[in-house]
Amino acid sequence: MTTNTERLLTDLRRDLREGGLYGSFLVRDLETGDEIGIDPDTELPVASLVKIPLALVTLERIRRGELDGAQVIEVPPGRITTPGPTGVSRFRHAAHIAVEDLIYLSTCISDNSAADALFALTPPAQVGSVLCELGLRGIAVRHTMRELMETPVERFDPADVHLAHALAIDAGTPGRGHRVPQLDISRANTGTARAFVDLLQALWRPGATEPPQPPQPAQPPAVHPEVAAQVRGFMANNLVRNRLAPDFDSDASTWSSKTGMLLNLRHEVGVVEHADGQTYAIAVLTESRVAAGRQPGADALMGQVARRLRDELRSRWIQGVF
Repeated sequence: MTTNTERLLTDLRRDLREGGLYGSFLVRDLETGDEIGIDPDTELPVASLVKIPLALVTLERIRRGELDGAQVIEVPPGRITTPGPTGVSRFRHAAHIAVEDLIYLSTCISDNSAADALFALTPPAQVGSVLCELGLRGIAVRHTMRELMETPVERFDPADVHLAHALAIDAGTPGRGHRVPQLDISRANTGTARAFVDLLQALWRPGATEPPQPPQPAQPPAVHPEVAAQVRGFMANNLVRNRLAPDFDSDASTWSSKTGMLLNLRHEVGVVEHADGQTYAIAVLTESRVAAGRQPGADALMGQVARRLRDELRSRWIQGVF
């Protein structure tokens, strides 16, 4: 690691600390394999990021003929089953939706009820099993979205939600256990920035025969190109774009992503593809130290740190230093 890179990482850690965030970041150049990160192997609960492997596994099972993407599923109203802010989760009446359309709702607008309808077809343990079959490691899928949403926030009046965030911040253990089950890495759906960058690499570079250096997995993940293209399409149409998109989406680049948020967790993972052909996979998993639900400053800081890491890799590419 060069002196300039060390200085950059020191500055970014300071910025995160002053902004009330602990961050786990990884940015990887998908052409060269060059990468830069901040604590990229720290395991954290992933919240709605789990909907990416859920989409991948559902589409893989459709490809194998185990599921029918056109099959229509009856989805109960979300306010009775799986609460959430979007889509079917807000419906007052049952809906009849095809499996492939449930994937759209789950991935693109982060609909919790749609995701749980998919989990009913492929339970969490099976999602994890198929991920392993595909050569993807480091993402643990243990529970549905309904279980994810049963947190202290639902027990407080809106004016007291800050108390739930204070509990989330203060009730953890040094080993990342937690009094709130959804924040306990031994019970929650979990992953690392590196595991999600590996997943993104498998989606954007499916079937690669030579994994880039570094790192070098034992063998390349075996995601089918058609399945990978479908997941990329869903992520390109993600409608929740308030965190990293302002720093990566432009007329000269495209940003495909998925966000995740629960209590003091704020995450986003995605891929930026530049018009000059450069492509970067980016994973940002953070914990806020501020007891507040709405933190636009934290969202902006996430994007700024990720962009500066990307800029460092881009400058290395321009200079021919890999």
